[in-house]
Amino acid sequence: MTQQVHQALAAAVLRLLLPLVRILLRHGMAYGSFAELARKAFVDEGFDHLARAGKRASVSSVAALTGLSRKETKRLLEADDSEFDSTRQRYNRTVRVISHWVGDPRYQDKEGEPAVLPMEGATGSFTALVKEFSGDIPPAAMIAVLQASNTITIIDGQVRLRERAYLPLATPVDSIRILGNDVGELISTIGHNLEAEPDDLFFQRKVFNFSVRRDALDAFREFSSAESQALLERYHQWLSANQVDTDQQESAYVAVGIYYLDKPEEGADA
Repeated sequence: MTQQVHQALAAAVLRLLLPLVRILLRHGMAYGSFAELARKAFVDEGFDHLARAGKRASVSSVAALTGLSRKETKRLLEADDSEFDSTRQRYNRTVRVISHWVGDPRYQDKEGEPAVLPMEGATGSFTALVKEFSGDIPPAAMIAVLQASNTITIIDGQVRLRERAYLPLATPVDSIRILGNDVGELISTIGHNLEAEPDDLFFQRKVFNFSVRRDALDAFREFSSAESQALLERYHQWLSANQVDTDQQESAYVAVGIYYLDKPEEGADA
């Protein structure tokens, strides 16, 4: 790695870490806990890195690659991360349920909007929706998650969708889990584009303006939310039309994300 690339990478990492550390401090995570997670990430990615390069990934080779001791590498390799996997699956399955409620004609009304669903029923019900798209999460557990996030309301046994996207505003633990999932995917996209050939780049764009009137922000936030939601729903319809049974055919994970940010002009380059 050239000195210029090293300096650019160091600056980029610091810039990435500052807002992350702001969140960590706000929620009481001290440096020691963060450092342990960083070591775990180096070990896990070290094994994947060597495997992708066609090399034998062992405790010794990963220790040499990361600069950690063999003892520390072995300990971190064996650390249990099953809780991470299970919570990530729950979030993904919740998103899947909402996406199909919004985009699947079987769960829409005559106007193409998400229908008010009866709680029970073999078809066209909330229970049927959850059983089809949530994996092994039972309907009662899904109701608890969606009610806690103010995503649904239930009146007289009828389930109404209040928000067209799952954002666990009332469940801070799940909101924090989104931090790891969505930011991780964005970093993966940028990482891919750093190495990819020009004809294999992933789409990565943003629009910005440093001098927007503060009194126009509410209007733009409303406008951008509506336009972004409509675009994501069109993406969902296309992806659903090309979905396969993973037991019968090879498949791939695909994600497209959109985010919004505004802050005072003096912090625009922070």
